Amino acid sequence: MKSVNEGVEDMCLAVPGKVISIDKSNPNLAMAKVDFSGISKDICVQWLPEVRTGDYILAHVGMALNILDEEEALETLNLIRELGEFEENLHPESV
Repeated sequence: MKSVNEGVEDMCLAVPGKVISIDKSNPNLAMAKVDFSGISKDICVQWLPEVRTGDYILAHVGMALNILDEEEALETLNLIRELGEFEENLHPESV
């Protein structure tokens, strides 16, 4: 029997998160604590000088790519949750 994922390449995903705090103590490397649905990570925000605490950002591999409005960020997070639920329903034996 063929696997559903057979022949499919792994893909990286940029994920929305909410900026909790910003540390600009190093002028060459601005970092932010970002909340990703309850998980806090350090994310580089050096290339987004306009980012503020409370903003939602789109992050990929530790870098903030852009600022999202709250509605767009929450919609994206809901879609990601739905995909997870869909995957669980495809493979209930692996959960």
